[in-house]
Amino acid sequence: MATMNGNDKATSTKEEPNYRGVRAMPFVIGNEAFEKLGTIGTSSNLLVYLTTVFNMKSITATNIINIFNGTCNFGTLLGAFLCDTYFGRYKTLGFASISSFLNPGGAIDHPRPVLTPPLHPPECGKEAGSICSGPTAWQLVFLLSSFALLIIGAGGIRPCNLAFGADQFNPNTESGRKGINSFFNWYYFTFTFAMMVSITIIVYVQTDVNWGIGLGIPAFLMFLSCAFFFVGTKMYVKVKPEGSPLTSFAQVVVAAIKKRKLELPEQPWLSMYTYMPANSINSKLPYTEQIRFLNKAAVITRDDEINSDGSAVDPWKLCSVQKVEEVKCIVRVLPIWFAGTIYYIALTQQHTYGVFQALQSDRRFGIGTFEIPAASYTVFQMLCLTIWIPIYDRLIVPVLRRITKKESGITILQKIGIGLVISVFAMLLSGLVEKQRRTIALTKPTLGLARKGAISSLSGYWLVPQLALLGLSEAFAIVGLVEFYYKQFPENMRSFGGSFFACGTAISSYLSSFLITVVHRITRNSAGENWLAEDLNKGRLDYYFYFIAGLEFLNVGYFLLVAKWYRYKGTADNNDHEVAMENMKPNKSAV
Repeated sequence: MATMNGNDKATSTKEEPNYRGVRAMPFVIGNEAFEKLGTIGTSSNLLVYLTTVFNMKSITATNIINIFNGTCNFGTLLGAFLCDTYFGRYKTLGFASISSFLNPGGAIDHPRPVLTPPLHPPECGKEAGSICSGPTAWQLVFLLSSFALLIIGAGGIRPCNLAFGADQFNPNTESGRKGINSFFNWYYFTFTFAMMVSITIIVYVQTDVNWGIGLGIPAFLMFLSCAFFFVGTKMYVKVKPEGSPLTSFAQVVVAAIKKRKLELPEQPWLSMYTYMPANSINSKLPYTEQIRFLNKAAVITRDDEINSDGSAVDPWKLCSVQKVEEVKCIVRVLPIWFAGTIYYIALTQQHTYGVFQALQSDRRFGIGTFEIPAASYTVFQMLCLTIWIPIYDRLIVPVLRRITKKESGITILQKIGIGLVISVFAMLLSGLVEKQRRTIALTKPTLGLARKGAISSLSGYWLVPQLALLGLSEAFAIVGLVEFYYKQFPENMRSFGGSFFACGTAISSYLSSFLITVVHRITRNSAGENWLAEDLNKGRLDYYFYFIAGLEFLNVGYFLLVAKWYRYKGTADNNDHEVAMENMKPNKSAV
């Protein structure tokens, strides 16, 4: 494997035989495709499953799903740590894939919950006012055990699969770089395709054919995912873990705290420790003045000792400029990450209350009796995203390049900002559509009962514009955030970069659950109803959507402030600093 020296130049550009990206990619992509089809096929209709098969209230089911999604995503941080520190990506992915496959022993994927009644409550009566019995303690334990296996699987797969696929290509050769770009394209295509298939075909089978068959399909797909992954074992490049990058992070913080009383000289870069290991895979970063407190960790004092090879004797007292700047990369990302976390709340609403909107709307397709499953309406969000991305990439970006003179047309932060702005309009439109749906349900003949309320005669197609706007927002914001984390994190922490995105969505799920609970209690009236009533016709879901729009509007303002402050990785404050530091060697010229 080619290595990188301190100047970030490849010591070899020869294509080495252990890189089998082209031959390994079908197995990696196949594993990814079937894994996504299996997991998304399980979770995409989970809200309907909990409220219909397990007879849960919508508030309870929504909170369970938010907590489940949040834990799945937040668990990726632990998965990334174990992967980069101890096990490597291959072993982590293998263990996580098996865990996801074993989930059919629980109450979600396996047809037994439907075929064996004791594993779920008896079916509710369809008459208005009928009493429904909820799940027993044993049934809840069985259900949560399946959630636990899914969480373990997601915690290992989500932060590692993208980086593992990129590991199969040599980044130091032209063919390897082209292979990586091709892999990323196929990766996102696979993800979107799996989403669309899951929320259409699999959801239809679950809702209108049989829950046992519909939940057995994801189980079989997870088996195919494991099979594809392990069949390609001999072809994979398996990068060994190099120890926890969190240790370097902690060393910089501790060293800076120990030297907190140290006064930085007028030209601190002249007294900095500039050592960088020759075998480091990280690109060399320039000195910056931002977050100056951390710079104290790299200032050489009389108490600091340096080994003959240039490394520090005590890395907890003296850290290189490279280590300090790598920590700064992570710290700078945090404010942007928070904005992305608040943004994702808007998407979460459509995955929960957007489904409830569809359930109490006219979902008939054409003039027949076929009804579009409520959970399948999000396919319009996916369609908008998949249609827009090639248009943007092939038609709009070339025009923007000529205007802005930037290779990507616009910066990553500009792309994210556009997505955030669109989300505000999407939530406002959601509120307007819900107001009209509710008004028609209360003033005109209804189409029967769904959940615990009447079905409005407003066509479900009126939900398409708000979903299309969110898809367009996602094409900018989500794709931009993924690219942002990948490019702005140090190379040895890119698994953590992937987990950062997942952790953001986790926090969003928890915040959504918290907001729903607060709104549910604060808006309760004397009749016992609230904005988020079981029957949307008795609630004011439109007010809740307006509230989320206001939150997203404030988030846009916050994002503009932190984006103006942000400095991209590799951007130097002053080229003269770099020239001076380049001519220095680690020495004992202490301050």
